[in-house]
Amino acid sequence: MTVPRPPTEPLLQRRDADGVAHLTLNRPAARNALSMSLMQALDAELQAIATDTAVNVVVIAGAGPAFCAGHDLRELRSRPDRAFYDDVFGLCARLMLRVVRLPKPVIARVHGVATAAGCQLVASCDLAVAADSARFATPGVNIGLFCSTPMVALSRAVGRKAAMEMLLTGDPIDAARAREIGLVNRVVPESALDQAVTGLAGQIAAKSPLTLAIGKEAFYRQAELGLDDAYRTAAEVMTRNMLARDAAEGIDAFLDKRPPAWSGT
Repeated sequence: MTVPRPPTEPLLQRRDADGVAHLTLNRPAARNALSMSLMQALDAELQAIATDTAVNVVVIAGAGPAFCAGHDLRELRSRPDRAFYDDVFGLCARLMLRVVRLPKPVIARVHGVATAAGCQLVASCDLAVAADSARFATPGVNIGLFCSTPMVALSRAVGRKAAMEMLLTGDPIDAARAREIGLVNRVVPESALDQAVTGLAGQIAAKSPLTLAIGKEAFYRQAELGLDDAYRTAAEVMTRNMLARDAAEGIDAFLDKRPPAWSGT
């Protein structure tokens, strides 16, 4: 008699609750290394979430003992040709841009290690909460493969000197140091990680989804501009935001001392 095989676990798990989509990288035996299939699954889910009106905030986490150990090195060595490498790193770049350009805040829930492209994913997220036992590194230099794509996100999240030290030495930093340089927002005991992430996500999810989308897009746009253009852009965004129904409702609710009722318009 043939014993049926158990169904294959999905590479990416999704659970929605209270306006928050929890996405969990699910390759625990491989420390959630970003294979092509996992990156494609995460990219597709984020694309779907972009227009999902039931979701205001996204949390990205990792199953098992680690957040994410970077690219799948075995997969990279299995096909040593330029076309495959172009596909891998091109997909990775699109995925990270998807995180940044998603019209909803994205929070990284970090435990264990976040190395190379895993560290890049943390740096690409809008916010990050880490367990005090978490470790972060861009160790590609140790194996002859400089972390050039992680460098893009890392150098935009932390100061240049701190980024270069991580990139040139490959040495891991602890969660306290990651917070010190601005790679993560909060560090908590591992036992309190879920509570901290849920609390932060819930606090943000309670805001106007339109305002969150406007604000996130404007934040990254102005950050790449000179001071004059940044203020000009911000003023235009403020005017557009002020004309939205949610701004009128929020101001009226504040003046009336009542909770706002967001419409998302």
